Amino acid sequence: MISDERRGGVRDAATVVLLRDGARGVDAWLLTRVAHLAFAAGMTVFPGGSVEPGDAALPWIGPPPAEAALVGAAVRETFEETGVLLGVPQLDLRAERAAVEAGRAPFGALLRSHGAAIDASGLRPWARWITPDVEARRYDTRFFVAALPVGAEPAAVSGEAVRAAWVPVAEALAQRERGERRMLPPTIMTLRSLEPHAAVADVLAAASGRSLEPIRPRVENGQVVLPGGERFSL
Repeated sequence: MISDERRGGVRDAATVVLLRDGARGVDAWLLTRVAHLAFAAGMTVFPGGSVEPGDAALPWIGPPPAEAALVGAAVRETFEETGVLLGVPQLDLRAERAAVEAGRAPFGALLRSHGAAIDASGLRPWARWITPDVEARRYDTRFFVAALPVGAEPAAVSGEAVRAAWVPVAEALAQRERGERRMLPPTIMTLRSLEPHAAVADVLAAASGRSLEPIRPRVENGQVVLPGGERFSL
């Protein structure tokens, strides 16, 4: 359901960890955000963003899921930022991506005009993070994992990213350790949680056993502190 945290200025959001099987294990599609954005500028992130009006009213295969607005936001943001449609039939609508991202074409109208609908079973809940209360922009973000649909391929960049690529999960973490990628703690911890899995099918199978209790980091002495005590420099 939509979070009660919203009363305290926390916006509901959804992020999708788009995955494929690569030559060196599981690859994740990673975006590097442009430097002038208000949130996570210059950071390596997964596709995602805030829930918007209309996300719960998209066309669905079968009954809408219990958290329709969050799943709808996840699918819409994935399309806006990658051009990949997590729905059926699998269509190449990348030419329409920029118009949807800019708000010129409603995502739901685009789906209906092509006879497409969202298949919620393609997204598996993985984690939930809430931004520390000292931040000006706060989000209650649900992380989903999803396999790249057969025949789909993400667009190279979006309006919010300066670069985007498939990166093996272990290599992404190594790049962060070498200072080649900047990441917020939720991205780091999500990649770490994916690293033990040898294939996308293993990730999807593991999703049902994941805890979805909110993870609430705090900021202390210029560091982000996770509930378990691990610290990350800001």
